[in-house]
Amino acid sequence: MFCLCVFLQLAALERQIFDFLGFQWAPILGNFLQIIVVILGLFGTIQFRPRYIVVYTVWTALWVTWNVFIICFYLEVGGLSKETDLMTFNISMHRSWWREHGPGCIRRVVRPSAPGILEDYSYISVTGCMIDFQYLEVIHSAIQILLSLIGFVYACYVISIFMEEEDSFDFIGGLDTYSFRQPPQEHVELKPVKPVGKVL
Repeated sequence: MFCLCVFLQLAALERQIFDFLGFQWAPILGNFLQIIVVILGLFGTIQFRPRYIVVYTVWTALWVTWNVFIICFYLEVGGLSKETDLMTFNISMHRSWWREHGPGCIRRVVRPSAPGILEDYSYISVTGCMIDFQYLEVIHSAIQILLSLIGFVYACYVISIFMEEEDSFDFIGGLDTYSFRQPPQEHVELKPVKPVGKVL
């Protein structure tokens, strides 16, 4: 479980960095929750706390759903458009960092030459990308789904082991066969206690 949690954390941290660079606030929030819940699941495994692992499994189902939504968003499935500001909560017009900085991309900033246009305004053209940014985002989400499904299966296995251990646990003096089936004694034999030394 430890190695799996390390892979989950590294994948979430890598994604968190690039979402911060693109100012995509919805994925940033999701990645933050993923990091916290993976730590909680690891703690639950080490400390034998099945409730924490149950929280992890529930979150994993939500995390897979979120990543499926991201795949649909970037592939524009079901009326979704990657050109909207949905990932930034409509706060800003930022897009995926991979849009301008993907492998092989050549980024050119063109300043307006017309008078009266603000100096801050510029047009950015991106050419020569080996892979379009939406496919990079889809690959990231697919990796998250794969790791999460492995984590889900492993967490269910750990929960079943913990439940078996709880069922087989025998309380001290509890319902074990020796103490429960022993017939009650009617007479108790008392023996006098001999004094160790002389009493004055």
